[in-house]
Parts: sequence; C-alpha cells; structure tokens
Amino acid sequence: MLDAADRRIVEALFENARLSLKELSGRVNLSSPSVAERLRRLEERGVIRAFTVEVDPRALGYQLQAMVRIRPLPGRLHTVQEQLAGIPEIVECDKVTGDDCFIARMLVRTIEQLDEILDRIADKAETSTAIVKSQPIPRRLPRLP
Repeated sequence: MLDAADRRIVEALFENARLSLKELSGRVNLSSPSVAERLRRLEERGVIRAFTVEVDPRALGYQLQAMVRIRPLPGRLHTVQEQLAGIPEIVECDKVTGDDCFIARMLVRTIEQLDEILDRIADKAETSTAIVKSQPIPRRLPRLP
C-alpha cells in the first residue's frame, strides 16, 4: 500500500521521470534523503520498475499505428509468440483470453509495410487489424491505492 507521500512521488515521476532529486523533493515537500529512501523502497517493492522516456513515433517516420488481434492456428501458439517477439515493429504485445491469443501494437511507416509484416505470420495465425486514428486517453497511471 502507498501512503500519500509515495503517491505524490509516483505521480510526479510519471509526469516527468527526469526530475532531479532536489526538484522531486520540492514537489512532494520532503527532504532529499527522505525522497531517496522512499524511491529505493518503491523500486525494491516493484512499484517503480523503470525510469523511461516517451518517444513520438511520427518524429521517427512511423505514420501508422495498428492494433492487431492474432489467433494462432492450432499447435502454433509458441511459434507465433516467438515470431512476434522478433518483429521490431511490434512495440507492445499482450497475451489475452478470448478468441484471440495476442493483441499487438505495431508502428509502421506505410500500409504496404503493415501488409508485409502480417504476410510473414499468415501461414501460422489469423489476424484482424485496426488502424489507430488517435489516442484520446494516453497511457496513464492507474488509481493509486
């Protein structure tokens, strides 16, 4: 469980993971040593797994995002999972329940590139693709306990 100070720390770092310890301390109204100790404990407990950057795919030339539902053919689950892991255009992939086994987020430059990638797994899985038009709710923190 997180106390109020831990919640403020996590929220501040989610907004900007590059905050210095001094800036973070000022935002959460605690001393730098206290914040450093709380950060260490949050990392040890697995609450904070990484400090990262957010990259704009369009700035790198990726004009399209696609969500692909993937249903491996019988006996091909592990083969498909391994193949998906080797496709760099797949930036996220979840193994899910239901009719499909995987839902992957892909970044591609063109529809043709998307087709080429999907063709590589067509003999091992059925796919259903949706092009992402916008992201009205960007990735956000879950409600903190």
